[in-house]
Amino acid sequence: MFKIVAGTHNAHKLGEFRQLLKDQEVEVIGLDDYPDFTEVEETGTTFKENAELKALAANLYCDIPAIADDSGLVVEALDGAPGIHSSRYADSDSARMAKLLKALGDNENRRAKFVCALSIAMNGEIIETFIGEVHGAIADAPRGEQGFGYDPLFIPDGYDKTFGELSADIKDKISHRANAFELAMEFIEDEMSCLDDEF
Repeated sequence: MFKIVAGTHNAHKLGEFRQLLKDQEVEVIGLDDYPDFTEVEETGTTFKENAELKALAANLYCDIPAIADDSGLVVEALDGAPGIHSSRYADSDSARMAKLLKALGDNENRRAKFVCALSIAMNGEIIETFIGEVHGAIADAPRGEQGFGYDPLFIPDGYDKTFGELSADIKDKISHRANAFELAMEFIEDEMSCLDDEF
């Protein structure tokens, strides 16, 4: 088993990484194990650019392979907002959801998608970045206590419940992060297993 660092201090996100990789010969550690690590400034203009900034910084500092993602909610009627600013849209999950609903108002177009860019870095360079998406719609009000972020507002296509109402097992199968991990899994299995002895 080899170690890989997830370039995040977010406990919810780290938990999702571990859950998604639970069947792999990988020990996922977080940046909390590196208290002197300086938070990366997300200066990119896309999810991909920000994910790569975070993955590379974690790899260089921790000196082990790193994964990092940048993800957010893209709302069609709001010209893609909050987008890469999803986590900085307001000061708390509840405030972010309230601001989003206010911005949408009674707009009939509720279409939205969650996007996840997942980057893998090792030996001081980005190896690959994978993009996962899940499409759906914005509910009229938050529903459910599961998940985090905008989950209580997002109804994925094919379901009548929000991510806040659906079980973690279902979300882990259909989420944007799960889709990005699925795209990355062949690489993780085939290309990184050789690192087992080294790390």
